[in-house]
Amino acid sequence: MAATVEIPKEKWTGQVREIVLGATPAEGGSRARKVIVGGESTLPFLTFEGQMPHRPVVAAEVWDIYPDDWSPILLQAWGDAVKDPAAWAKKAEEAGADIIALKLQGAHPDRGNIGAEAAKATVRRVLQATGLPLIVVGPGIAEKDNEVLVAAAEAAKGERIAIGNCEDKNYRTIVAGALAHDQLVIAKTPIDVNLAKQLNILISDMRLPLDRVLMDPTTGALGYGLEYTYSVMERLRLAALAGDGMTQQPMICTVGEEAWRTKEAKVNEGVPKAWGDWKTRGLVWEISTATALLQAGADIVVLRHPESIRLIQETIDDLMGDQQKGEG
Repeated sequence: MAATVEIPKEKWTGQVREIVLGATPAEGGSRARKVIVGGESTLPFLTFEGQMPHRPVVAAEVWDIYPDDWSPILLQAWGDAVKDPAAWAKKAEEAGADIIALKLQGAHPDRGNIGAEAAKATVRRVLQATGLPLIVVGPGIAEKDNEVLVAAAEAAKGERIAIGNCEDKNYRTIVAGALAHDQLVIAKTPIDVNLAKQLNILISDMRLPLDRVLMDPTTGALGYGLEYTYSVMERLRLAALAGDGMTQQPMICTVGEEAWRTKEAKVNEGVPKAWGDWKTRGLVWEISTATALLQAGADIVVLRHPESIRLIQETIDDLMGDQQKGEG
């Protein structure tokens, strides 16, 4: 008679916070549905040890201007939609995205230097084009981020969007904008457990509820720091499950941006023939990076290629199990 083997289980005392993105008409917004992330009381997909009530979700990255520095593989995949952020957002929804991640790259001083009014107009057009929850990210220049993100928060009042990035050099302005217009923020720090925790403390000190804070620990792509990223995210999640209240935020990872700026994904000139088909290589880079970071604890992965969106949704289905397909 075969002996029964008892699987050892960890007992966690902490839990990741649940965060809601998007507001339906019943909640004062106009989104067709909302997305809930977080709530885990176990490490990713180890549901025999705890609960993972909400599946990780996929956001599609959309720019407000033509992304002329993107790989031709990406531009071909989206076609003419990349010339209009509203059309692009609509096509991303059709491709299976759960969230639209709008980047106001046109606000960059070297890319058009648009101001608050133009940012508001773009946000409103994207909201009208899709029923998905919205994330709005600035160009990464603190002064311009402050200007266009506060404007975006105002334009989307009632929609429960997330604005970012909220960093140590500008968090006061971004948090104030989120407080004034009832929005969420994305707290971004450079791949460091203590810095991530410290920024969450600073945001909390400004009286923004922590159920309105997503955490971007900054990520590296396959072959470009992925292992280090994984270890930092894993340590953040372990601290959260051990009861550290300032690390219990759902994590968002900008996978597409990192994966498609690698040489392997971005170009096909001057590379070894052994690298194989360019499109396949680029997709593998994005999908492999996303899959690894989902296992590290990512609750939202931001992707660029529509085929990656489809394949990562299928991967999440497989990891969560058939009974949770389609749940938010």
